[in-house]
Amino acid sequence: MADALQEMAVFSKVVAAGSLSAAARELGLSPALVSRRLAALESRLGVRLINRTTRSLNLTVEGTRYYDACTRVLADIAEADAEVSAGRVQAQGVLKVALPASFGHQHVAPLMPRFAGLYPKVQLALSLSDRAVDVMAEGFDVGVCIAELDDSSLAARRLAPNRRVACASPAYLAAHGAPRTPEDLSKHNCLITRDFTSNWDYKGPDGRPGSVRVRGRYACDNWEVLREWALAGMGIALKSTWDVYRQLADGSLVALLPRYTFHSDVAIYAVYPHRRLLAAKTRVFIEFLAQSFGPEPYWDRPAGRPKPRIRARAAA
Repeated sequence: MADALQEMAVFSKVVAAGSLSAAARELGLSPALVSRRLAALESRLGVRLINRTTRSLNLTVEGTRYYDACTRVLADIAEADAEVSAGRVQAQGVLKVALPASFGHQHVAPLMPRFAGLYPKVQLALSLSDRAVDVMAEGFDVGVCIAELDDSSLAARRLAPNRRVACASPAYLAAHGAPRTPEDLSKHNCLITRDFTSNWDYKGPDGRPGSVRVRGRYACDNWEVLREWALAGMGIALKSTWDVYRQLADGSLVALLPRYTFHSDVAIYAVYPHRRLLAAKTRVFIEFLAQSFGPEPYWDRPAGRPKPRIRARAAA
């Protein structure tokens, strides 16, 4: 096992340094010994990892995959060593985070100055997009998703509920009236994400589940556009409260059917690759978001209730 780890370390250093001689200098070894250890690793694995010429090194497909694995393993070992020797691991390094565009812009980006103050050695790289993101394949440390999770290849931490509400503008309601039951929604123009029809699931006052088929003349797969259309009086939207809580508070949108809930198993999660030893930078970021949102996120709290205080935590 010790020899295997040495070979992995040599291979990773060769790739990072770009040449055998540069890796040898950084490791304090001779180029000949570095070459022998690299050859021994390829012989043990039975594949070529690097195509070597006198002027360049190029990873093979197998080499690229193995390098990614080596990087994770060696980083875990380094962090474990640091944790034992120092008692705690300082959160540091580049943290790549994938976020839904609208949620990330409204609720994560504004928190980052506070996070930066708590963890100044973490370099943040946020990616905001509404497309489906493969956290592992695209090299993200953590992703935030609003979904009903079914991917067992990822570990997950529930950050907050995703409460939803049917809402419309006062102008729309003045012109078309307000629905009294979910079934009445089928008679209204509803703003839908795709295909001009959708099923909106709900629970009645007695807790019984139900579903209504709604239709509309306007469809868009962007959450912010649907909110703007609802504000413009174009129809009734089913919106997450994190997206419309300001408009509900100022009256530019009106919550409908208050005796019914449009909750589901969808929630807001942090997802990340399964690892026994989670990097300190990833752990503190997830904990920071969990404390910032929680089971009763600020967008669902009554006005005037203070937000929780967040303090830096040890990574261990």
